[in-house]
Order: sequence, then C-alpha cells, then structure tokens
Amino acid sequence: MEGERRRNWRQHPLLKRLPLLLLVAMGLWLWKGSDVLERELVWRLEGQGWSDIQTVEFQVKNAAGELVKRETRSFKEGPPDSLSLKTELPSGTYEVWVFARGGSGPPLPPRVERLTLGDEDVRVERGLRAPVSR
Repeated sequence: MEGERRRNWRQHPLLKRLPLLLLVAMGLWLWKGSDVLERELVWRLEGQGWSDIQTVEFQVKNAAGELVKRETRSFKEGPPDSLSLKTELPSGTYEVWVFARGGSGPPLPPRVERLTLGDEDVRVERGLRAPVSR
C-alpha cells in the first residue's frame, strides 16, 4: 500500500454517472407508477337518422364537470356503423356528450351518456341512438 495512492470517493467513475442513473430511475418510476389505463370507448350507432350526420363530436367530462377528452370526426357520406375513441381515463364516473351535426337544418340536441369505468373496463362498447330534431 505504500506505493499505491488512496482513492478519493469524489473521483469515483460512478459519481460522474449518478445524475444520469437518477434521471433514468425517476423516469421508470413515473412510467410504472401511472395507474391511468388507456381505454377504448366504442359507440355502435343504432337506429335511423345516422345517414344524414356529417360530424360527430365527443366530449368526455369527469364527475366535477371538467372536460378531459374532446374529439371530432367528420364524414362525407355518413358515419360508419361504430366509432371508437381511445383515451387515458382513470376509474370513475364520466359523462360523454355526443354532438351530431347534419349537413343542413338546425343543430341537433346533444346526447349525454353516463359512463362508469372500473379497473377491468379497458374496452367499453355501448349503443348510441341518433339525436332527434327539436
């Protein structure tokens, strides 16, 4: 040990890599710690009246009434038989407001659907009737 110089802990090579290792560990913790699931909400368009619809807008609101997801779909020749909406939502109760607009005429009233999601509800499929004119 006489000829060998004692190593200082401040000069250890691991210390230079420590900030990067902490950043990676924190990123993994945040990524794995997220309990919000990606869910797929599938709406089967039932009944008559959908062929005249050119635009459908979905607004998902949480129990406090805050807007958490909004998506608009447009169609040239009416919507398909079903519409799918993918979003990250925690378990809870939601209101889904569906606004359907035709090519002409007065705007149609919105449909409000209540939706309760549990941990096991990754894909939820519901029927949706076309709004009727006022």
